[in-house]
Amino acid sequence: GFMYSQGKGVPQDDVQAVSWYRKAAEQGEPNAQSNLGFMYSQGKGVPQDDVQAVSWYRKAAEQGEPNAQSNLGFMYSQGKGVPQDDVQAVAWFRKAAEQGEPNAQKNLGITYEQGRGQQKNLREAYRWFYIAHSNGKSEAMEMLKELTTKGWVSDAPVSAEDAEKIRREADDWMRQKGWK
Repeated sequence: GFMYSQGKGVPQDDVQAVSWYRKAAEQGEPNAQSNLGFMYSQGKGVPQDDVQAVSWYRKAAEQGEPNAQSNLGFMYSQGKGVPQDDVQAVAWFRKAAEQGEPNAQKNLGITYEQGRGQQKNLREAYRWFYIAHSNGKSEAMEMLKELTTKGWVSDAPVSAEDAEKIRREADDWMRQKGWK
């Protein structure tokens, strides 16, 4: 499926990609389930269908596939294919973030920053934006800068001393995970 999706060694063909993803997904393969969910969410090779996307993401997410967990969190955060539920979004973002998925790390930071699905906590927001940036999510740098200069709405910004302490703690945590 991936080869057809990307046009690697074969002509790019989303319909063929879906066909191959489905064969593997129906046999319980989590990466194929996640990829099939993505195809449904984007309407690539199949009619766009958020309910089907959520169904396939959930199958993969429940097997621990981090991209599916992140995407399922996003679907809950936006109310796409499921009722909007920030608590569920946070739960799925956290599962993926703790496995190193940078989109989930950034999105978990946003939930802390905005107090969506959990109590607002700018230090935790900074921590997750820093981890996301360290894992290659470049747009998280702007979020870090915003937290250290403006804070969020009426909150005081994260101080330079706090930011340094958070970065050290996050670096230690990432080393324990084997990411640094």
